[in-house]
Amino acid sequence: MGILDGKTALVTGGGRGIGRGIVLELAKAGSDIVVADIDLENAQKTATETRALDRKVTVVEMDVTQETSVTAGICTAIAEHSRVDLLVNNAGVVGNHVRSEVDLRDWDMCYQVNLKGIWIVSRAVVSHFKEKGGGKIVNIASIAGRHGSAGHAHYSASKAGAISVTQSLAKELGRFNINVNAVCPGLLWTDMWRQLEGMFGGDASREAVNQRKVFERIVKQNCPLGREQTPEDVGMAVVFLASHQARNITGQALNVDGGMQMN
Repeated sequence: MGILDGKTALVTGGGRGIGRGIVLELAKAGSDIVVADIDLENAQKTATETRALDRKVTVVEMDVTQETSVTAGICTAIAEHSRVDLLVNNAGVVGNHVRSEVDLRDWDMCYQVNLKGIWIVSRAVVSHFKEKGGGKIVNIASIAGRHGSAGHAHYSASKAGAISVTQSLAKELGRFNINVNAVCPGLLWTDMWRQLEGMFGGDASREAVNQRKVFERIVKQNCPLGREQTPEDVGMAVVFLASHQARNITGQALNVDGGMQMN
């Protein structure tokens, strides 16, 4: 028996990276899954892995910046599963540039996906949660949202906004038995790392000699536990916040970062 048996979770950006890790950990805990992603190829791959865990899985194409796309995806999810109990707002971008090359397109991209996307998807699912007497929302922020970082003001600001939106929604929706929390991942070896490397390591170029060695050095320098974080680590934190064990936790941002940021 899993702690999320009988539940259905919708995970945006669930096709790869952190999203994939969240999907698989939720499935291991017993939840059925809706993988919502703009990239259907990766979403289908993750769905195949998840079905191997004997869970019901639905894939929906969703652009979190477009209300019509979000509404259609949520309607499909409810039609297929009869319910959604957990929304994980994981879809995120870091922009195309770092440091002096950052331009308004990077700002707009991070704002549209990392912040406005959370609001659009949350707003779309809240009426369903109210009708069924409650629900859970977990927003994936970042430790970059805890403090500004040179060269990544656009990304850090969007993730700080994600934490703030989490708190605002928690205050607004608590009376409807809707818990809203955030998870702030630390340093993960994912596809996003090459761009984020500029924030921590000072070199985001494709010519970096050995990015894995740079990554390991940065982890050792910054994480008291001395080890990298994984998508599965983030997924396990989401499972906890989605469970009955966290029924009286709301408006919180949980760092999953090996002690990198303490607060």
